[in-house]
Amino acid sequence: MPIKLPATLPAYDVLSREGVMVMSDDRATVQDIRPLRIGLLNLMPKKIQTENQFARLIGSTPLQIELSLIRMSEHQTKNTAAEHMEAFYRPFEEVEASGEKFDGLIITGAPIEHLPFEEVTYWDELTRVFDWTQTHVQSTFGVCWGGMAMIWYLHRVQKHILDAKAFGCVRHRNCQPASPYLRGFSDDLVMPVSRWTELKRDEITAAPGLSILLDSTETGPALVEDAAHRALYIFNHFEYDSGTLKEEYDRDIAAGKPINVPANYYPDDDPNQKPLNRWRSHAHLLYGNWINEIYQSTPFNLQDIGKS
Repeated sequence: MPIKLPATLPAYDVLSREGVMVMSDDRATVQDIRPLRIGLLNLMPKKIQTENQFARLIGSTPLQIELSLIRMSEHQTKNTAAEHMEAFYRPFEEVEASGEKFDGLIITGAPIEHLPFEEVTYWDELTRVFDWTQTHVQSTFGVCWGGMAMIWYLHRVQKHILDAKAFGCVRHRNCQPASPYLRGFSDDLVMPVSRWTELKRDEITAAPGLSILLDSTETGPALVEDAAHRALYIFNHFEYDSGTLKEEYDRDIAAGKPINVPANYYPDDDPNQKPLNRWRSHAHLLYGNWINEIYQSTPFNLQDIGKS
């Protein structure tokens, strides 16, 4: 089944060309099926690239998905045209005031790892988002900084600054093979990592109700389940395109910043060669499993979300 997107959203053409099933609003209205409502709170500067990445993953399931794009109310982006933001995004305060509910919400990362959470300009509004998810969202997926922010707010698990950037395709261990979110996963796998911070394993396990699903001896815990808050937190980037790490590497090299070649990414670690995508299948598995779990648990009547 397809993901429902506005026909004028750039992701519509991108995903259509890739063979992802995409449906326009007009076609969706004639189907007698309730689509899953998934919100994307997009905190990344490159909004369109991030839309494409997440739409690609949640649009590859057998269910009809209605994707809603959400932004922080007062925070403005310099990397995406104002016309695009006006046409496709709604400020959170408008979503909050409407009283509408969502089957799922993805909260993306943001390039502000160096800041204490409370110094982020939109921190107060973001904490309102976290509280709002408990009554208006069936399942929340915090990604990279978004996951770190949510686990800090709800559990006081702190992020720690690294001496050097964790950067590359890092091997991870499947800690909970019986988890429905890891259905079909290998015992170990590779995942893109790109961050200057980490969460400590012992601090996560000390917090009641948290369960580490994917872990790495190199870069620490990567995927954590928070069942009581109906949330998942992932600190790495399954959503990355094949060339995203290359873009980050080339950008830093051009700016003269100290950066290592992303590990286990280029053949023979040679940046002159075409990088290999070593994570695509597990990316689709994880987001497909998440969508399936939402489908299995969400009420048919959206207004019943958050009542139990």
